[in-house]
Amino acid sequence: MTNIEVRTQNIYENLSNAEKKVASYFLDNVENVFAKPISQLAEESGVSKVAWVRFCKAIGFDGLKDLKKSLFSELHETAGEPAEAAAFSDIREATGIDQLILSVKNNSIRAVRDTTKLLDPASVEAAARQILNARSVRIFGVGASALVGEDLYNKLLRIDKNVCFCRDLHIQLTYAANMTPQDVAVLISMSGNTKEVLEMLSLSRQCGTPTVALTKFDKSVLAQNADIRLYISAPEATPRSGAMSSRIAQMVAVDVLFTAVAHLDYDRAAASLEKSRESCRPHRVDGAPPLRRRY
Repeated sequence: MTNIEVRTQNIYENLSNAEKKVASYFLDNVENVFAKPISQLAEESGVSKVAWVRFCKAIGFDGLKDLKKSLFSELHETAGEPAEAAAFSDIREATGIDQLILSVKNNSIRAVRDTTKLLDPASVEAAARQILNARSVRIFGVGASALVGEDLYNKLLRIDKNVCFCRDLHIQLTYAANMTPQDVAVLISMSGNTKEVLEMLSLSRQCGTPTVALTKFDKSVLAQNADIRLYISAPEATPRSGAMSSRIAQMVAVDVLFTAVAHLDYDRAAASLEKSRESCRPHRVDGAPPLRRRY
């Protein structure tokens, strides 16, 4: 699957009705984009030529010609990829534990693959440089995104970055209110419309603090207003499945961002990682201790 198809799937629910018709037609007939003029594509999909142009712009292109150019390159790059494994659409659909295991695995693999396609190298580097040059890094996220935020917090601590994170919302509000233009705010929200995270975004803007968003490819408030966007893809089935593949996708984005930060300041990061490792060495047991038998 190409980056363009991944973008289309992620933004589908927030398209207009006409744009959804275009998206559905496009996903079912990718090859037609090259073979037919826009007038025929519009006729076959039951919409106007303007709807096609709007769809192209919604997924980040100037128009159909721009989309075709990128799609042509991507199709050649992905020609040798294996066929996509089937994913489950609802927790109840698994007929047995063996199928359930396979379904969760397939969704996780898809989340990783599609997220790496959406991550723009230039945006990753820009975010990493913001973190490197900031006086401090302030991380924001609630719910499942707080778990991801804590993971980034732990990673940045290991390379001696001045970083703030707390799951408590009031504490997040406190360190958000005291930011400066010399700091950087990392805002994590899969939907991009989480009320609490948008409140942190507003405070960041008031403080003049640069913002980095980890969110899905969408027209969300967070995506439209953050300075740097790292897009994430995850095939969440329904609310029943909760933050399963989305959490894995977010973790992948965090790992990429952290690795980029360490890469750009390799010598210092390597030294800090070694110190961090050595500090924990006395708390590791060499070999498994014998278990006492219970009577």
